[in-house]
Amino acid sequence: MNSEFNHIPPNVHRVYLIAICGTGMGALACMLKELGLEVSGSDQQVYPPVSTLLKGNGITVLEGFSPSHILPDYDLVIVGNAVHSDNPEAVRMRELKLPFCSMPQAINYFAGRLTGAVKKSLVITGTHGKTTTSSLLAWILFCAGLDPTFVIGGVLRNFNSNFRTGKGPYLILEGDEYDTAYFDKGPKFMHYDPFIAILTSIEFDHADIFKDEHAVHSAFEKFIQKIRPENTLLAFDQDPTIRRLISTCRCRVYPYGLNTDSPWKLGSYHIDPPWTSFEILHDNTVWARFKTRMVGEHNLWNAVAAIAAAASLQIAVADIAKALETFEGVKRRQEVRGCKNGITVMDDFAHHPTAVRETIRAVRPFYPKGRIIAVFEPRTNSSMRNVFQNDYPLSFDAADIVCIRKPPLLHKIPLEERFSSEQLVSDLSARGIDAHFFADIDAIIAFLTTIAKSGDLILIMSNGGFDQIHEKLLKAL
Repeated sequence: MNSEFNHIPPNVHRVYLIAICGTGMGALACMLKELGLEVSGSDQQVYPPVSTLLKGNGITVLEGFSPSHILPDYDLVIVGNAVHSDNPEAVRMRELKLPFCSMPQAINYFAGRLTGAVKKSLVITGTHGKTTTSSLLAWILFCAGLDPTFVIGGVLRNFNSNFRTGKGPYLILEGDEYDTAYFDKGPKFMHYDPFIAILTSIEFDHADIFKDEHAVHSAFEKFIQKIRPENTLLAFDQDPTIRRLISTCRCRVYPYGLNTDSPWKLGSYHIDPPWTSFEILHDNTVWARFKTRMVGEHNLWNAVAAIAAAASLQIAVADIAKALETFEGVKRRQEVRGCKNGITVMDDFAHHPTAVRETIRAVRPFYPKGRIIAVFEPRTNSSMRNVFQNDYPLSFDAADIVCIRKPPLLHKIPLEERFSSEQLVSDLSARGIDAHFFADIDAIIAFLTTIAKSGDLILIMSNGGFDQIHEKLLKAL
């Protein structure tokens, strides 16, 4: 749905964001507030960390969606991608003929106004790892004194924020493949013009907007093809789809991974908790040695990508090393929420089968004396569908005990497409895994408080708030 009002007018002062509590929308709202604009918005089912971020920046968030929220004197309405065309606020916005735009349109427009100069975009894309890779790259640039601006889909613990308005020449963007808005069904990353792009992985996800795996591949192919010939793509060489897609792209391509002919490679590494030490090879020669508190091989790949990008920007090895050692990670990515009676409660955003598998594998070496108790909530539009029904049983092998919740929003999915948590538990049990089904978090907490013991790690995985299970569990323990 296109409209003559889908644009950003000059002299914007009063801005309203519909669905303001998405991670990207929240970051954008705070950036606009720093620009001196009057910013407000609305959302439903508001929860931290974004709600806390908005409140801390003095931004008013109205509960729910109502036509009365949309005032005729708004200069611009920014519409989040979770908003449908029949949303009462979107309907009222169109009735009043207010100018409107999408989140990536607004980022592109306003980012250059932060310093009055056009910034070079560093765009990180991929099914997995883009939030952590973006965050690490932002911290490297900050440690190198490059004063970056960034908009990232997770809260960086080093900044306690998912955005920053710096005066340096670079803008770091997490390039999401999810659709842009109800009036623009293309991926968000198609709005960005990367000076350097990173492509971490390509797998089927977002079953609500992508028909099949081919549609996902096509979206990433279009992004790759739009990168200017003079600009750079860093691409993970262990992904067969990426290898196929980059064979015909126009830009300069520098693969990273393990292949002999890739200029950037991960060398040997060893784990000595809380540190992981590793080598980076450039052109098959040891280029540098680093250490990090990030856990898991998948995070080492994220580190290689960020290091390769930093090296392309001529950042010194010493600055990269300092950043890796002091990087505190991203909230909701293997974030320890507390420890009670020797039992650690960890929060993680994992929801795709690959992410679940790699997250459990990653934490195992760091908790050798206790059990890994994996608690999983299928909540995304993909995980609530049966597209991954046969994949999830292979994701929990490294866990000792598995707790699966019934999807909380299952009524939104057509009956014939619904994921079955009960079937997953049955399949896990058939693989010899101690698995349990629960209808709600109260039952999960009651079970965990009975069986957890000192030394155990309770790893809670969901892309949502999970009804504040972390706080409630810690209190119960």
